[in-house]
Amino acid sequence: MENKIENLTDSVLAPPSGGVGGSIHVFAPATVANVVCGFDVLGFAVNEPGDEVIMRVTGKPGITISKITGDNGRLPLDAAKNTVSVSVQHYLKSINRTDIGLDIELHKKMPIGSGLGSSSASTVAGLFAIKTLLGDDTDPATLLPFAMKGEEMACGHGHADNVAPALMGGFVLIRSYEPLDVIRLPHPKDLYCAIVFPDVDVPTREARQIIRKNIQMKDAVTQWGNIAGLVSGLFMNDINLIGRSMKDILVEPVRSMLIPDFYQMREMAMELGAVSFGISGSGPSVFAFTRDEETAKRITHKLQQHLTGISIGSNAYVSTINDKGPRVL
Repeated sequence: MENKIENLTDSVLAPPSGGVGGSIHVFAPATVANVVCGFDVLGFAVNEPGDEVIMRVTGKPGITISKITGDNGRLPLDAAKNTVSVSVQHYLKSINRTDIGLDIELHKKMPIGSGLGSSSASTVAGLFAIKTLLGDDTDPATLLPFAMKGEEMACGHGHADNVAPALMGGFVLIRSYEPLDVIRLPHPKDLYCAIVFPDVDVPTREARQIIRKNIQMKDAVTQWGNIAGLVSGLFMNDINLIGRSMKDILVEPVRSMLIPDFYQMREMAMELGAVSFGISGSGPSVFAFTRDEETAKRITHKLQQHLTGISIGSNAYVSTINDKGPRVL
């Protein structure tokens, strides 16, 4: 993966010419990775929450991070250790613009360790900010290899199922990692997502380590069928097919043990009219697809009530699929 990312960055980007100045304020969205059955290959962006980056050009070459808010002191101000600055530095190096000086403010508007692509949103906001400041009008997808560098630093694995939808918007399939081949998928416009983030700690690195390394062929066949069914449902605008395809027999049975009352919450969501229910990324956030906003709101309310009853706080979000990705504020 490391070499492949480097090869891609060398081949797709040409250095923008001329000077650069000013400042910019960028928002990048949260994402739901895996989408139940598509471990490391499927993801989509939502409208909220997200992270914000303010980037200013300075007179001295190099990158500094002057402020981070909303992280409770958990993220490093050291530019060599922060995913935002590290990914921006890789981008600048690839286009021979390390002469540029930048100051970065990172404002976390979403929970860290939520399973909603927190590090991805920050990284994408920073990359989109520098790209826009430089007047680089290439497809935002060209930033994907640099965003994956940020993911590698954050969780030890340069996966793209969060950063790709955060960068490109919409619903995304990573067909291949070597070579990197990312495809934007259609989706029903009236599909809503209900998200609940229980206030429990499920670190991404640890959540990856408990996944089985070997699986039976019959389980693999079941999983392939579900992934194909989900993608087909997206293309066919068939919400029923989407719902019955979103089943995971490989990862969810293990990761669900880290989420309090996961199966009780799934039962409640389905009884209230959810199309499907599962874990967002590595968790602990859970999500449900619904056919309308009102059903999504009822589900988040009921799940939050249940979590309060077992002394667990939570955040909730209701959103359609975000087709825009990052944007300048």
